[in-house]
Amino acid sequence: MEAVSLSRHGASLPLHGYGYQELGFSSASSSLPINSSRGLRYRSSLHQQANLRNAAQRYCFSSIVRKCAGVSWCYLTPNKNLYNPWYNKLLSGKRNPRYVLVRSGVAKMGTHEAGYPLSEVPLSSKVRGACFYATTAITAIFLFMLMLVAHPIVLLMDRYRRRIHYTIAKMWASLSIAPFFRIKYEGLENLPSSNSPAVYVSNHQSFLDIYTLLTLGRSFKFISKTAIFLFPIIGWAMFMMGVIPLKRMDSRSQLDCLKQCMELIRKGASVFFFPEGTRSKDGKLGAFKKGAFSVAAKTKVPVVPITLMGTGSIMPPGFEGILNMGSVKVVIHKPVVGIDPEALCNEARNVIADALSKQC
Repeated sequence: MEAVSLSRHGASLPLHGYGYQELGFSSASSSLPINSSRGLRYRSSLHQQANLRNAAQRYCFSSIVRKCAGVSWCYLTPNKNLYNPWYNKLLSGKRNPRYVLVRSGVAKMGTHEAGYPLSEVPLSSKVRGACFYATTAITAIFLFMLMLVAHPIVLLMDRYRRRIHYTIAKMWASLSIAPFFRIKYEGLENLPSSNSPAVYVSNHQSFLDIYTLLTLGRSFKFISKTAIFLFPIIGWAMFMMGVIPLKRMDSRSQLDCLKQCMELIRKGASVFFFPEGTRSKDGKLGAFKKGAFSVAAKTKVPVVPITLMGTGSIMPPGFEGILNMGSVKVVIHKPVVGIDPEALCNEARNVIADALSKQC
């Protein structure tokens, strides 16, 4: 993310005195000189973009997010308030000027060094992306019919694990990615048996992560946004596979999701979490949420950490329409067992972070 301070009529805006320490910016960066034409620019994480919007309300600013050419910009404007020192100090004329823009770096291509603008995406990557989606769509249509025929039998014989459906999903994922990139596996011996319930966790870099994980052949239940279930074929297949729905901003839905996960584990099924909660925009490992580890601690099943490498550079977040050249590596680490969610969370994250650091 880049934060840019703008000025009007050549007057600079002293951002460093208004909450930037609370946003996690260093004092050195916040006291840099501000250029009247270009403003103050520096790099920060996407987490700080959310913090900036929250702080904007405290300091009497309005926040508007707009997208332009695949890039998200957050505009902060002083509110019309007699008690707002920013408004009285900066407002001149009839129109409210916008003084601060926060740019979300969605053009990051899996790693913080590898970003390039949308206009510079190679044509070959766009063609490969179109071919990939054509392949996965055609494959999904035929395999969905097979899943539909098998569904009554699955409900009668294997309601909770649904191994037949996950075998079909593995075929779909393998056929979809086989023409485009190869996957190298490390630590397959660390995978629990298909009959042993476990909580699987992984870093999240790309849309391709789901395809990659399905090739492992384990019938773990993913957690997905409810809106995805409305997609033709793919959403219907997810419903038949028993994927767990979640409304992200609904605390009750989150609680129901965790309860459903624990119930599935007690019935012998496994569940899968992306503890970061969303895809990493810069390739760096984000903070882990403790929901997955609370489920593991309460049900007394092992946590299986998995590290995914390379998916973010092949199909970067925000650029799901392209497919770059590359290869993927999957590292399955030794299961972690414990009754303390915090300890499980820290240990699993450290294991994945170490594997990612060795890649660099």
